Amino acid sequence: MGYLDELNESQRVAVEHIYGPSMVIAGAGSGKTRVLTYRIAHMVEQGIDPHNIMALTFTNKAAKEMSERIGKIVGGSEAKSITMGTFHSVFSRILRYNADRIGFPNNFTIYDTQDSKSLIKDIIKEFSLDDKTYKPSGVFGRISSAKNNLISPEAYINNTDIQAEDRMSRRPELGRIYAQYANRCQRAGAMDFDDLLYFTNVLLSTQPEVLHYYQQKFKYILVDEYQDTNYAQYLIVKKLAAAYENLCVVGDDAQSIYSFRGANIENILNFRKDYPDFSLFKLEQNYRSSQNIVDAANSVIKRNQDQIQKSVWTHNGKGNPISIVRTLTDNEEGRVIANKIYDLKQSKVPDYNAFAILYRTNKQSRSFEEALRKLNIPYKIYGGLSFYQRKEIKDVLAYFRLTANPNDEEALKRVINYPKRGIGKTSIENIIISAGSHGVSMWDVIQNLQQYPADITNSTKQKLYEFVTMIRSFQAEMLKVDAYTLAEHITRSTGILRELVEEKEKGPEEVERLQNVEELLAGIQEFVKTSEEEELKTLPDFLLDVSLLTDADQEKTEDRNHVSLMTIHSSKGLEYPHVYIVGMEENLFPSQLSMSSKSDLEEERRLFYVALTRAMETCTLSYTGSRFVWNQSIRCEPSRFLDEIDASFVHHETPMRSQQGRSLMGGMDRSFTGGLNVSLKQPSLPRSLKSLSNLPNSPSQGSDFQDIKVGTNVEHSRFGKGKVTHLDGNGADKKAVIFFPHHGAKTVLLKFANLVVLPD
Repeated sequence: MGYLDELNESQRVAVEHIYGPSMVIAGAGSGKTRVLTYRIAHMVEQGIDPHNIMALTFTNKAAKEMSERIGKIVGGSEAKSITMGTFHSVFSRILRYNADRIGFPNNFTIYDTQDSKSLIKDIIKEFSLDDKTYKPSGVFGRISSAKNNLISPEAYINNTDIQAEDRMSRRPELGRIYAQYANRCQRAGAMDFDDLLYFTNVLLSTQPEVLHYYQQKFKYILVDEYQDTNYAQYLIVKKLAAAYENLCVVGDDAQSIYSFRGANIENILNFRKDYPDFSLFKLEQNYRSSQNIVDAANSVIKRNQDQIQKSVWTHNGKGNPISIVRTLTDNEEGRVIANKIYDLKQSKVPDYNAFAILYRTNKQSRSFEEALRKLNIPYKIYGGLSFYQRKEIKDVLAYFRLTANPNDEEALKRVINYPKRGIGKTSIENIIISAGSHGVSMWDVIQNLQQYPADITNSTKQKLYEFVTMIRSFQAEMLKVDAYTLAEHITRSTGILRELVEEKEKGPEEVERLQNVEELLAGIQEFVKTSEEEELKTLPDFLLDVSLLTDADQEKTEDRNHVSLMTIHSSKGLEYPHVYIVGMEENLFPSQLSMSSKSDLEEERRLFYVALTRAMETCTLSYTGSRFVWNQSIRCEPSRFLDEIDASFVHHETPMRSQQGRSLMGGMDRSFTGGLNVSLKQPSLPRSLKSLSNLPNSPSQGSDFQDIKVGTNVEHSRFGKGKVTHLDGNGADKKAVIFFPHHGAKTVLLKFANLVVLPD
């Protein structure tokens, strides 16, 4: 059991305690994943049957990494016998075996958010409701919240408080939309992500023999990130663990930041009430960050009242104080942070991968993107459009889904006339009307137009017959060949691949679309290759796998040298040597929406704690005096969180500005300290501000520009030092393209540029 020697004392005690309810409170950077992994491995080493262990995570990526680590200790076959995955992936598999007990087909489709919103949009239109009042995203959020709280459509409609809320929001028809949405999903043989938890609860509550079976199967249950569980997840775990109570939950209440997704911090705070004889373990040694960062984060989070007390500490070095930077505008904030990254990269940081810029809202990224581009600094925004949400990928996947479940109406509507086959919009609407009037699916209508007539022409009927025949031919092969073989056949037979090949001559976007589909097929081929021996991985297997990917799973883990830009919510679980937390202003961070209650404000403080604890070596906080919002400049006040950091752990700085107004991080500006306790140093005059009148080789003093060639190092009075990369023209019209590290490439007319030639 040499693996136990890799643990500190607190970690080891938590790993070795196997039986009964236990809670592991793991501070940021304290080795939580290692403890969870080694605990499972230790259980197997102690003779517990891996088939009796269930471990629940929040990303498939985390589950895969844990399984691989466990396999190295106890062996791959033992690790594969453990039921491990996200709540949604584990419970979707339970539903696959038992969906028929609750009125769904076992081959049900899983709708993503886009599918759900599309269906809701159709229902709003069918009900002749105003889509500005009943915005699909808002309606979807309301339905999602109801499901996460296990409120059925009937209970929603009959709840007087809920109905009063809907009337006050001028959306009294929400209950009717919810009921119709649920009905349409069931008719299509589809569940959305929330349904995977909602109907697992329904299954376990209404089918006692199913509950008993899984209680006996999962005698040992482990839950990661327990502070992020919602009410539905909490109840499922509680029901399954009721027989043996060998339940271990791991998390950190100080990092509970997902209430907008339904996460309930009370689940972890009240664990001791649910299990009075529980064992509590605290992991308080931080292996990630410097002492200054750990102490600063502690000084902030201690202000929250609702928390489990712990004292995070570290043996790491003291490190640099946290820098607080004030800028005049949001555009200047972008330039200052980009300049800081550029300077640090040039001086001592080998890769841009070491840097992350974190913000409260996605819209803040603009000024940083512009500034990074001007300095030719590579960057990537995380949390944008994922690979599987791209149009061409959704189109191909819709054919796959329709093959697996022809009643999937969202998939059918997407591809019934793609590529174009002459089935018009009016015909599709008439098919939908016929399906609704007969209470059947669209597929039922188009494959049996005599029984369910629709107002469509004979030529369209023939095209529908050909479409149905094609889908049925795919279905005939579905369980006979592997996923890749059928996927390639579908992309060719439907004409999608041919259309993308023909379009690729139009431009780079079309080429990228074709490459994305090729990448999808390559991914399916890899999925098939990694299957167990003699196990046929079919197209439905692939669809189940891909439909359960989380946002974190969908990010490609390319080993590229770039600065990471993301919201603080997206950064949870990540770490970077150098972190810049920007937009530290009242009403932005903390958010204006969090000011109405203590609990909301405490969650914002936990979010700030998460941001601080992503940093390993240095952390910079920035805020601005004014920011453009809705095309107008508004004044900004510094965030209250800045004052909550103990002053001994911070250093205030303000960028020095030249007469032209650009920021120069070489010193301090006394004129704009904003009342902060600033430690001012007398700055040395930046080279670009020195008088040029006495310097040699100045073109303005009569030079014929002969000294300036491609590769010449020069200095400009405004842009500073740069290198000539291109020359054009002759004599007085001669121009130069010069790359300036802090401003990017600039084209200048040499007779007016006042350049100073610098020695090589």
